[in-house]
Amino acid sequence: DLGDLTTAEMNSVAPPAPVYKIVLTGGPCGGKTTSLARLSPFLRERGFEVITCPEAFSILVTNGMPFDYLGAVEGMSVVVQDTVMDMQIGLEDGFERVLRARGKPGVLLCDRGLMDGSAYMGQKEWDRLLEKRDVQCVSELREGRYNAVFHLVTAAEGAEQFYTLENNAVRTETPELAKELDHMTRNAWVGHPNLKIFDNSTNFEKKMQRVVEEMARLVGLPTQMQKVTSKFLLQKEPDLKAFPEDVRVRVFDVEKVYLYEEHINTENFCEEYAFIRKRTTINKDGKVSGSVYGWTGVQKTHEGQIIEKKRIISKREYNSLFNNRDESRHIVRQKRISFLWNIQSFTIHVYQEPVSDMCILHAQVQSTSDSVDQDGEVSIPPFLEVNKKLSPDSEEDEKQYGAYHISLKN
Repeated sequence: DLGDLTTAEMNSVAPPAPVYKIVLTGGPCGGKTTSLARLSPFLRERGFEVITCPEAFSILVTNGMPFDYLGAVEGMSVVVQDTVMDMQIGLEDGFERVLRARGKPGVLLCDRGLMDGSAYMGQKEWDRLLEKRDVQCVSELREGRYNAVFHLVTAAEGAEQFYTLENNAVRTETPELAKELDHMTRNAWVGHPNLKIFDNSTNFEKKMQRVVEEMARLVGLPTQMQKVTSKFLLQKEPDLKAFPEDVRVRVFDVEKVYLYEEHINTENFCEEYAFIRKRTTINKDGKVSGSVYGWTGVQKTHEGQIIEKKRIISKREYNSLFNNRDESRHIVRQKRISFLWNIQSFTIHVYQEPVSDMCILHAQVQSTSDSVDQDGEVSIPPFLEVNKKLSPDSEEDEKQYGAYHISLKN
């Protein structure tokens, strides 16, 4: 009986304010600890409740578990990572429940997340762990659980002179191993639609500023970070067999449904809309392995700034909101191909309905990096054929290639 619930219990069931769950990950000496220290006061000063969730593996090690346990007995790595996952889920779920009960906007900052364990295991061991835990689709551990993933690239990659392990007694990696682990950790999160990579192309202070700016954008705070992605029209859908073997690729089917909006705040915004999205993972054999669901609200200010708010929703909530879809718009269906190249995140949107034979490459661009030329042009992967770059300021490009306009009927 809902009438018997306290306010905190009601908030836990149906939180009156959004709670964001963000993973901070990366290779050794990437700035993860400093980022956590910077983000907490930044968010609190702007009205957010903030809790940081510690790394479960570090808890085991700092409480007496030696590293050599991982290879002490056959199958020990699976047992350890299974334990780490149990601990991590318990910590995250408990902290999130407390934040929800508080009833205010909240952010849970997670020191690593559930997918990080896969970077330290072979594929067979990881598959065995997923089977043991009855995980039907890795999306449950990735975008179905976290709003965003911030990957801070190790200093051993691009800032070698600053690589040190003095601030973390748990870590013992050489620079070469640090780069290898960083690469494997990045690959572990490929497929998350909000995977943000922070490289070492700027000095450390500016790297931290980029992290803070991205967080502000994610939770809907004013930010100076205007340009987040560059878009390119491709000649055709790429052949996945042409991708290099060391490039990890994830494929999804996406259903994007725009919602009917009764009230639009025209005083503060010139454009305001929302949509829901069903994202279905497609395995290498072409079979469907599971779906996750999300809601996105978009607001465009009169000054041209775009503010997005996102949250993870259940299948039940998706189906309920689907009934409030905007009937003046088509349902947009796409195949999406996500991958990393040159320490940068790319996603290809292959349109299927209401238009087809149109492929748009989205490239993450936050600031000058090794994968961005001095004139701001993205270094395109050589296995893709680009027709032209789309201008973010062109109304014509937006109307012809933007999903919001493509969805309009007639």
